[in-house]
Amino acid sequence: MATAYRPYEPGTEPRGQLVPAVLKAPFQGRVWREFLYVLISLPMAILTFVYTVTMIALGAGLLITFLGVPVLGAALAGCRALGVVERARARALLGLEVAEPEPVLGRRGGRGGRRGPVAWVGALLRSGTSWRHVIYALIHLPWAVLSFGFAVAFTFYGWGFATYPLWRWVFPRYLDEPGLELFGDDERGRHFYLDTPFEVGAACAAGVLVLLLTPWIMRALTSVDRIMVTGLLGPSRLASRVWELESDRGTVVDTASADLRRIERDLHDGAQARLVALAMDLGLAKEKLEEDPEAAAKMVDEAHGEVKLALQELRDLARGIHPAILTDRGLDPALSALAARCTVPVKATVDLPQRPAPAIEGIVYFTVSELLQNISKHSGARTAEVDVWRTEDRLLIQITDDGRGGADTSTGSGLAGLAERIDAVDGVLVVHSPAGGPTTVTAELPWR
Repeated sequence: MATAYRPYEPGTEPRGQLVPAVLKAPFQGRVWREFLYVLISLPMAILTFVYTVTMIALGAGLLITFLGVPVLGAALAGCRALGVVERARARALLGLEVAEPEPVLGRRGGRGGRRGPVAWVGALLRSGTSWRHVIYALIHLPWAVLSFGFAVAFTFYGWGFATYPLWRWVFPRYLDEPGLELFGDDERGRHFYLDTPFEVGAACAAGVLVLLLTPWIMRALTSVDRIMVTGLLGPSRLASRVWELESDRGTVVDTASADLRRIERDLHDGAQARLVALAMDLGLAKEKLEEDPEAAAKMVDEAHGEVKLALQELRDLARGIHPAILTDRGLDPALSALAARCTVPVKATVDLPQRPAPAIEGIVYFTVSELLQNISKHSGARTAEVDVWRTEDRLLIQITDDGRGGADTSTGSGLAGLAERIDAVDGVLVVHSPAGGPTTVTAELPWR
């Protein structure tokens, strides 16, 4: 995804740099990009307004015939196409990233999964997104006219008066006037020119003041455009939520499938293989029981050791599915047990007024387990801390270590998969791990 530029806002600069930033603001590219956006908005608004009103009126007038519905469908399709241009314009000049709205027919076609021109037109007419594009086309024109007037006035008057001493010579040389005339009354013979040094300086100072205000005026004008583009031309909150839930559902399904494959692999390669070997050893011991009792006893002892190893592997596998200590005693003892098994000294602190939902408990346990494994294997840390607490309706986990740092969720590591699992339940995982450490991983999960 392209990185959107972040325009300067008052209060975001250090105090010592505030005045220089204010003086440089009129010359920054942000102001000119926003000014260009406002200039282009007027012809674009006229085009979209004329198209929308003409096509909607034509389609409404033709509803008494069979042509009305197709014309209305074409009108809405055209509005959506113009919305694509508007989103691209906002992305290029305002740095505003707006997601594409829901497709007309969605992922499964129209009603009953049907596709075709009739289903497409019907979906267009039923789509709230299409009608929001129409609303944008209707209300954008008056705002574009207003913002165009303000932007042009502030820009040209600001630069004009600020540079007035540089071009004042034009009036006496070519117009036979002492300076710029602010107002005049030919009947009474009254005229006021900016010609004295004081008046020229005052005009220049006023122009500089207007120039310093111009970035904030542009920011205010384009903020309204940002709201309109995001609210009317982007996906609705419901559609965004549906897409998010579909993505989360896919993540949960993939995670469950991966866990099942892991359990099957561990059973097949671990405990099952040991039990097969145990059965073969016991068979050989049975055959040698009468011929060589000592050798048979030795083989039985070895089989007994294999049984212990198989039981330990099954116990570890069961703990990986859902540990009994978590079910019976809760997070505090379960996380303390995890901390005790970690190769790095870990201090675990759990401050919860009551137990969260079992599903959240499981996610917290496995999140801490995986992060502690990462600390043991990759961090080179000497100590680590685990803190779990509740804030309102959210459960927070924070794990810190004094290792070498450099952890990143964007490299496709285990942290990326962990972030996806947490996101699937409306949680957030934040990793702060500068090179050289320390590393702080914070996870936020819903309480229920």
